[in-house]
Amino acid sequence: MSSSSYPLRCWAEIDLSALERNLRLIRASLPPRMRYVAVVKADAYGHGLHQTAARLMHAGADLFAVANVAEAAALRELGPGWPILLLSPLLPEEDHFLVEYDLAATVSSAEEVERFEAAGRLAGREISIHLKIDTGMGRLGVWHDQAPALFARILQSPHLRLAGVFTHFASPDDDAAFTAEQRRRFLAALDRCAGLKPDELFVHADNSAGLESMPGASPFNAVRVGLLQFGVLPSSRSLLVQVRTEPVFSFRTRIGLVKILPSGTTVSYGRTHTLSRETRIAILCAGYADGLPRALSNRAQVLIGGQRCSVLGRVTMDQTIVDVTHVPAAAVGDEVVLVGRQGTGEISVAEFSRWADTIPWETLCSVTKRVPRLYRTALGV
Repeated sequence: MSSSSYPLRCWAEIDLSALERNLRLIRASLPPRMRYVAVVKADAYGHGLHQTAARLMHAGADLFAVANVAEAAALRELGPGWPILLLSPLLPEEDHFLVEYDLAATVSSAEEVERFEAAGRLAGREISIHLKIDTGMGRLGVWHDQAPALFARILQSPHLRLAGVFTHFASPDDDAAFTAEQRRRFLAALDRCAGLKPDELFVHADNSAGLESMPGASPFNAVRVGLLQFGVLPSSRSLLVQVRTEPVFSFRTRIGLVKILPSGTTVSYGRTHTLSRETRIAILCAGYADGLPRALSNRAQVLIGGQRCSVLGRVTMDQTIVDVTHVPAAAVGDEVVLVGRQGTGEISVAEFSRWADTIPWETLCSVTKRVPRLYRTALGV
C-alpha cells in the first residue's frame, strides 16, 4: 500500500489560483516601471518551491530570489532563462555553481569580488552579481560608506556583470524613522558610485512590509515580494495594504477521538489545564511534529463545524486536545481547521502566529515535511 493511499490526517492546502491572482493584483498596484522580485526561499515559505515558482513564472515574475545554491538548483529545474538571485553568501566551494546554474550572486566584500571574478575567468564567461549595501541591518552587504570603493572594484572585473544593487531594511514595519535613515544612506551611497546606471539594473530596497518607492526621481525600480504574494500582509504600514490579496495557505487536520471527561480532570502533559466542568473533548491528529508549536498550549483555537474550539492543555507531539462541548455534532473523522476558513469562521496565519508568540514567516516555514501539501491548480483568474 503506497503512502499516497493513506487517509489524510493532517495536511496543508495551497491555492495556486489565489497565488496567481495575488501576483496580478500586486503588480497592478505598482508603477509600470517597478519590477517584481518573487522571494521563494525556504521552499517558498513552506508552500512548495516547484509548484509556486511555476505558477509565478506563468503570472510574470521578473526575478526569483532564493537563499542558497540548493534552492536555486531546484528552481533551475523548471527551465533556463529565469533570473535567479542568491540572497545568502556562497561558500568558496559553491562558486562554480554560479556558472553551472546561471545564477546571480549577492556581493558584500572585495574577497567575494575576487572569488567570483576568478570563477568567471575559469569558465570564460561573465557572472551576474547584485551589490548589497549595508545601511543598518548589520548582516550582509558592504557598509554604505565603503560601497563606492567596492563598486569601482566591480567595474574593474571583466568577468563580472553588475545586474543589481540593493539594501535590506531592519524594521520597515515598526520603525519609520530608521527606515528613512537607511533609505537616505542607500541613496547617498548610490550617488557616490561613479558610473552607476540605475536604469540598467535591478535597484531594490523595499519588500512588501515597507514599500514606499514610487515613481518620480527615485532610482528604485524593483520590489521584493515574499509574504504578501501568499496572501499575508506583513505590516499595516505597507503601501500595499490596500491590495486585497487572498490567503494561499490553509492548515487542516481531523478528529481522531471524541470523549467526555468529568469536572476536575487534568489534561495532557504537565497537567497545565484542569476542567472546570464536565467536558466533551476531541483529540486532533496533529501536534508539534506537524507544525503546531507547544506555545499554542492553552491559548489557541481551531475551527470545527465553523465554530471556534479552544485548545486544552499542552500540545503534544502527535495530538492536540480541544473542547467541543459546544459543538455536539463534532465526530471522529471531521475536518478541523488550524489555519484557514471553515463556514463563516476564519483563523488567519497572523492570528495563529500571535498565539504561538512568533511571526507568520516562521509559522509557514515550520509546518513540517510530515504534512502533505495538496495543490489547487484551477486557473480561476
